[in-house]
Amino acid sequence: MAIRGVPSSREDMTLEDFKAWLKQFDADGDGRISRNELREALRHRLRGGWFTTWRSGRALRQADKNNSGFLDDSEIENLVAFAQKDLGMKISVW
Repeated sequence: MAIRGVPSSREDMTLEDFKAWLKQFDADGDGRISRNELREALRHRLRGGWFTTWRSGRALRQADKNNSGFLDDSEIENLVAFAQKDLGMKISVW
């Protein structure tokens, strides 16, 4: 079942779908994703899966190239690479 127009975890996502899905978890609306917001996104995506705190920290460290502690639009493709490789998500970037 799709949530707010975003494919379920068993379906492929486009880059735009991924961005829309991730934006749902921008709790403070600042346009950036914090570690806590990313953790909530992973909990939702992995259905409460194990090690979401560890995975979100690892994802942030790999994707946050400017070491700001947040993911902004310029770093989303880094997060996509992590999600595809380490989380098994299917995201088409073109």
